[in-house]
Amino acid sequence: MVAIVGILVVFGAVVGGYLMEHGNLRVLLQPAELLIIGGAAAGTVLIANPLHMLKQIAAGVAGVFGGSKFNQQLYLDSLKMMYDLLNKARKEGLMALESDVEEPEKSPILSQYPAFLKDHHTCAFVCDTMRTAITGGVEPFEFDQMMEVDMEVHHHDASAPIAALSTTADSLPGLGIVAAVLGVVITMGALGGPPEQIGEKVASALVGTFLGILLCYGLVGPLAANMAKAADDHHAYLHVLRVLMTSFIKGTPPIMAVEIARRAVPGHVRPRFQELEKLCRSGASAMAAPAAASVAPGE
Repeated sequence: MVAIVGILVVFGAVVGGYLMEHGNLRVLLQPAELLIIGGAAAGTVLIANPLHMLKQIAAGVAGVFGGSKFNQQLYLDSLKMMYDLLNKARKEGLMALESDVEEPEKSPILSQYPAFLKDHHTCAFVCDTMRTAITGGVEPFEFDQMMEVDMEVHHHDASAPIAALSTTADSLPGLGIVAAVLGVVITMGALGGPPEQIGEKVASALVGTFLGILLCYGLVGPLAANMAKAADDHHAYLHVLRVLMTSFIKGTPPIMAVEIARRAVPGHVRPRFQELEKLCRSGASAMAAPAAASVAPGE
């Protein structure tokens, strides 16, 4: 929602300022220039990226307009879920978690958190890591290194569509110049005609440059920046889970492991100690309803 407001502010300010200077709005309406710039930009994206990357770009842009799901409520739900899961392991042994991690959608604990299940990478990150812990024979340092490698690969994959969109944004001013040059070519062909007609064609050519720059710095570039922040938020979320699971494997009690993980939560969404402790001491289903309310599309 904030992204939509931002886009409206950008275009509203540009158009509003233009109208304040008594500009003719019809001059800016140049479908041919928009077709040249937009079509060429879309073509460069198709040339430079495979199909799976195009899907990731589309999903990332859609996620910008959907808002961030990595809020305080998600962290509370996740820490509570991990506390219940690790507390079960402490009481019944790690082997008791085998059914939970093999079929998380059927787990009495994990199934209460649909947002977690919908985030397929996070679900696999937790379940695969705990599955490795169940098999045994892995030192805490190697356990932590394994999660770090997983996080690095995921962050690299998440950054690829951002780089592709940023490259597209960087190309837009150049494509605007292409549209402007074509407009100049048309203008040169109209020399000798009425001055009004020549002026209209010159204005149309300049609109091409204007659109290329505006779309780069006012739309596509900010979208890529927002996607980068979303990727960083997911990386921070996985880091919290990594800290929690590593602490438990080192022998830390679940409630203390959760508190250590809470300290790793980014400050602007970090829950208070009392709030988290009260939640962990409550019944297992206390957060089921809020968890359902925080469901967002998975990556």
